[in-house]
Amino acid sequence: MTQRPEDETSFGFRTVKAGEKAGLVRGVFDSVAGRYDVMNDLMSGGVHRIWKSVMLDRLAPQPGQLLIDVAGGTGDVARGFLQRANSRSRGGVPAQAVICDINFEMLCAGRDSAGDADPLGDQLERICGDAEMLPLAANSRDAYTIAFGIRNVTDMDAALGEAYRVLRPGGRFACLEFSHPITDGLQKIYDAYSFNVIPWLGEMVANDRESYQYLVESIRRFPSQDAFAARIRAAGFSRVAYENLTGGVAALHMGWKI
Repeated sequence: MTQRPEDETSFGFRTVKAGEKAGLVRGVFDSVAGRYDVMNDLMSGGVHRIWKSVMLDRLAPQPGQLLIDVAGGTGDVARGFLQRANSRSRGGVPAQAVICDINFEMLCAGRDSAGDADPLGDQLERICGDAEMLPLAANSRDAYTIAFGIRNVTDMDAALGEAYRVLRPGGRFACLEFSHPITDGLQKIYDAYSFNVIPWLGEMVANDRESYQYLVESIRRFPSQDAFAARIRAAGFSRVAYENLTGGVAALHMGWKI
């Protein structure tokens, strides 16, 4: 059910009005956009690149496919999708990708890092839009990806419903998100690292401890692997499954629109 502005939702460990969350999240990413990719590498030791590579391996991008990458930020997933599809094209119809992000500063950071001579420029479009109301026609995309973004939306079920709407029959949904470690020992290590080191890195590198404190807290509020899989099924997807990565520190959830 779509949340009303007066309903309550989580913003990290805080409870806020649903109508306030999008603005609060936008403020976080406005603040960190310029250092976002650097911070991702530092926080994960570069492992986030491996996780994204696994997601693209499972999707196996093909020439001619149309991707919507939601909360796509600086565009590393969309660009990886296109590069893999192009490697299989042999001069055929190229794949196309749309990066959709509610945060304009993140889109600008990705555009600026690619530069004017971007070899994927003709295949890549950036639009500022909301995951809960995608500016795309129904049944128009072959693949939907969202990496480390769905926990930031106000109404997760509405976003999953939009993913289902825009995919064509036979289209694939792929969500990569921080999740819950599968052993108590790993959870304790992860808690100690994320609550102490990540906000400190945010302060030292991005001059923004508060935003990275929110990111750590939002991960803890995210549903378990099984609970999130159930919500994906409830949105209409079939053959829903998940794969734990690095012991459940992250999880890749996938499903099909059939």
